[in-house]
Amino acid sequence: MRVLVHTIFYRPELVGVAKYTAEMCEWLAAHGHEVEVVCPPPYYPYWSVQPPYRQWRYQRETIENVAITRCPIWLPRKPGGLQRILYSLSFVASSLPVLAGKLFGRADVVFVLEPSFLNAIPGLLLAKLTGAVSWLQIKDFEIDIAFELGQLRRPWLRSMLLRFESWIMQRFDVVSTISRAMQEKVLAKGVAHDHFVYFPDWVDTDAVYPQMGASPLREELGIHRDTVVALFSGTLGAKQGIETLISAARLLRDTGILLLICGDGPAAPRLQSLADGLANVRFIPLQPRERLNDLLNSADIHVLPQVPEVADAVLPSKLLGMLASGRPVVATVGQGSEVGRLVADCGALSPPADAKALADAIRQLAADPQERVRLGARARTHALESFRNEMILGKFAIELAVRLSHKEKQSGLRPVKTEAAD
Repeated sequence: MRVLVHTIFYRPELVGVAKYTAEMCEWLAAHGHEVEVVCPPPYYPYWSVQPPYRQWRYQRETIENVAITRCPIWLPRKPGGLQRILYSLSFVASSLPVLAGKLFGRADVVFVLEPSFLNAIPGLLLAKLTGAVSWLQIKDFEIDIAFELGQLRRPWLRSMLLRFESWIMQRFDVVSTISRAMQEKVLAKGVAHDHFVYFPDWVDTDAVYPQMGASPLREELGIHRDTVVALFSGTLGAKQGIETLISAARLLRDTGILLLICGDGPAAPRLQSLADGLANVRFIPLQPRERLNDLLNSADIHVLPQVPEVADAVLPSKLLGMLASGRPVVATVGQGSEVGRLVADCGALSPPADAKALADAIRQLAADPQERVRLGARARTHALESFRNEMILGKFAIELAVRLSHKEKQSGLRPVKTEAAD
């Protein structure tokens, strides 16, 4: 099977969409499929292109048997609102010549990632012109989030963009999302049930697992064995709600609990300023993927803050690594949200934007090591039963083969030989 992936995030970026897209592509390539990715050079979450890549050059490379074409991209100094639209448009424009070249080397599947939603337009057009299966995977509802967070404001613009979004979605052969709450939003936007696929994120439970003894990273950081560490790891951006975590740290400063924040992003300087003077808050940079398990095992408690405006528009992928590490999770979400339902029996829930409630939840778990062990075991079980990478990617490969076969029958073409997971 020949799969063309169009995405604005890709490896060697370490977090979010890039991580899962790369793992999907590399898994398909390892199982005998031909995978090509069209993407920009790596820039996220720093919002600057990372060396040795060049911002304004087309570049080709191969990583783990995946052929990659890097296209130029314009990056704003302060991403938000109109600047995000322009940066997304810059990638769409620079990738158009590359996609046009694929008109003569037909892919079987054109797989598009949102964000950015603008990727959907050239991806859908290419699939229609070549007869490929068009598949849109929604990681975030980018338009909804932009308005909920106030990055875009005008009601007439929201109405126009949402109508256009719905029109585009309904023309894909397949639309998929990573959560059941997001599934309901997709169906509400007019996508037919038989065009929808539930395609959640996953975790490699062989690579992320509870370590026996102290984490090597914890020792390298000089964290005392008796210190209770509450860890947040991920992008430091607008939808994470980390301000609430900093406020909770002020209420915990005399408890001996350390708030460890691992990440980078546009909000990092402001958050570091908010934490100035708090000895119980420590920032460290994003860790390479080979250190992910050490990082997750440096925690006694994982913290997953979220702003309420995006609770049903995203399902944080970082949650799955937290579960697999066998540690309890404190999440600032409502009980009715999908994250709330996942965390309810393997951690604690705290109302969004309520620093006192968050501090109380962390303090209560910090004082009860036996409860942490019990909840951590449940978290690990959740990861093993519902989010193992081989299980989810195996089902995805089978779904790809089924959709391709159906498309070929409709078009009268002879089926192309495909490989599903073993």
